[in-house]
Amino acid sequence: MTLPAHAPLAAATRGDAVESIHYGSLVATAPDGSAFASLGDAAARFYPRSALKPLFAVGMLRAGLRVTPEQLALAAASHNGSARHQDVATSTLADAGLDASALGNSTDLPYGPSERAAWLAAGHGPTRLAQNCSGKHAALLALCVQRGWPVQGYLGTGHPLNELMRTSVEDLTGEPVGATSTDGCGTPVYTLTLAGLARAFGRLAAAAEGTPERQVADAMRAHPELVAGEGRDVTDIMHAVPGLVAKDGFEGIQAIGLPDGTGLAVKISDGGDRARMPVAAAALSGRTVPATAGSMLGDAALAAALHPLLTMPALGGGQRVGELSAVVH
Repeated sequence: MTLPAHAPLAAATRGDAVESIHYGSLVATAPDGSAFASLGDAAARFYPRSALKPLFAVGMLRAGLRVTPEQLALAAASHNGSARHQDVATSTLADAGLDASALGNSTDLPYGPSERAAWLAAGHGPTRLAQNCSGKHAALLALCVQRGWPVQGYLGTGHPLNELMRTSVEDLTGEPVGATSTDGCGTPVYTLTLAGLARAFGRLAAAAEGTPERQVADAMRAHPELVAGEGRDVTDIMHAVPGLVAKDGFEGIQAIGLPDGTGLAVKISDGGDRARMPVAAAALSGRTVPATAGSMLGDAALAAALHPLLTMPALGGGQRVGELSAVVH
């Protein structure tokens, strides 16, 4: 087994001492898809996990999926499992003549802490509808109905959806997928390079009017609260920066596209969630990677909007005594 040559990307301090270091890799791509900056191991392949959802959503639209913008945003989401999230997923199923019994994703409690607490207080347990990928699965099922494909066994390797998801990822990233496995919710997941993921998100964010890519990007921009939820940094960054498209993924993944076509992809090597957004925000602000001529990276207005996402506080006795922030190389 060959380990990626990750670099230190973030450090957590407590007082005057460095308490923890997060290693990882990142790549920034230009509007033409070429990589112009990187840290760590730019060539390593990794699983983007839920950051693939917007790419799957593009493929579904290309195949003829008909949904509302809210339903499309939820198809690209790792949602908190709020009542609204579950209602939108239910509406996607209902419009296709289905209900939650058709879902084939894993069961889980709501992902959001407050949503999970309220769910448990109401006496509920894990369900497929509450699981954070239910919007994607509802859209996959709706496409099956609309195309006349089998609903039963829609996650099987021989189902038309399997080929659709793979070819959509390869087209948008501009590279063949590597290893294939199964994500936590049951859909395929593929190894890619960080450049491929960044390139795909740059294409989404700068897509031409009327294209499936633009429809997915616009749905996410219009409904960032559906893409993640209350208290989630992915929702916060899309609210803060007009035109930006963002999606996280388990195991320390962050993908971002800017409206000029610049893309950014981050992988935190230990799989921890807390470092991905400060690292991404620092790169977008021009603090850790150089910008190319005409790029939005380092733009003063962009940097100001991202400032609240640059650090996470370390608390001692309820007071801020340190912080987690990106390492400047």
